Amino acid sequence: MNKEKLLTIAIPCYNSQDYLARAMKSVLIGDNRIEILIVDDGSTDTTPQLADQYAKKYPDIVRVIHKENGGHGDAVMTGLANAKGKYYKVLDSDDWLNRRALAAVMNFIAENEEIDNSFDMIISDYVYEKLGKKHKKRIGYRGVMPVRTPFNWDKLGKFMPWQNILMHSVIYRTALLIKTGIKMPKHTFYVDNIYVYHPLPYVKKVYYLDVDLYHYVIGRSDQSVNEKVMMSRIDQQVLVTKLMIEDHSLRNVDNSMLRRYMSQYLAMMMTICSAFLIKIGTPEALAEKDELWNFLKKRGSQYKYVHRHFLGKAMQMKTKPGMWIIKVGYTISQRMFGFN
Repeated sequence: MNKEKLLTIAIPCYNSQDYLARAMKSVLIGDNRIEILIVDDGSTDTTPQLADQYAKKYPDIVRVIHKENGGHGDAVMTGLANAKGKYYKVLDSDDWLNRRALAAVMNFIAENEEIDNSFDMIISDYVYEKLGKKHKKRIGYRGVMPVRTPFNWDKLGKFMPWQNILMHSVIYRTALLIKTGIKMPKHTFYVDNIYVYHPLPYVKKVYYLDVDLYHYVIGRSDQSVNEKVMMSRIDQQVLVTKLMIEDHSLRNVDNSMLRRYMSQYLAMMMTICSAFLIKIGTPEALAEKDELWNFLKKRGSQYKYVHRHFLGKAMQMKTKPGMWIIKVGYTISQRMFGFN
């Protein structure tokens, strides 16, 4: 058997037969310090067989877990519970990692392991790969956090609205992630926001490695982030937002820079829900928008910080001109940043 695993890359899969080969090619870089954990979430196509073939061909690198369907969050949690790597990274089966960037990440981790130096979170850049578009939108964090040097939350700068730390950009120390007691609901989309948000107050030591590691594919009609799909699943987006509101009292987040960032993240979640509910436009949808804001108001600490953010103020407009501004702003953001 090979040496200790430094990084577990968990790949949640549900009917991923058309994408899995690309994802696997991106992470099979000939490094036995990587553990690739394919979590087959009850697939009904040939994904289970493909996964088993990889495990048979690369027995020291690839492991497969077959489980009943529980949704993306449940697959991520299953991967975490079975991870052997010191660090944990999630790769969606329809996305891929840059092989050269992954090698750089592994070299960085290995070099620090030699001197017994570890981090709670490693952050890297990611790239939006929109189908049919030649221009790729890169999301980086230069100017927001120190580059290639250890830091804590005191060193955070101001994030632009499109610069949030997402699942695509994070690698967590496995033991820390488990220690946080993170939980994600089954059969629910958009829980990757919980995955990133919940551990933040537990994170003390961070490192930003400015490489374009993650390539995030958008533009497929069946994706959970497709606009029409998001509108049809707005109840799940609202549920995740409420869970995040209840997760931490921002008043109790000691570090002011982290508290500011977390309030911005909540403001983004409220913005997404509000914009889609306004776009749906039915009396029921508009009532759900008001109910969500009332839910936030009942948690005074969270409301205080979110309302202070310009997104929080804008999303509470109830006049027709105000709602028109929200819809136009959403459309402009789509076109500027290539989101679905």
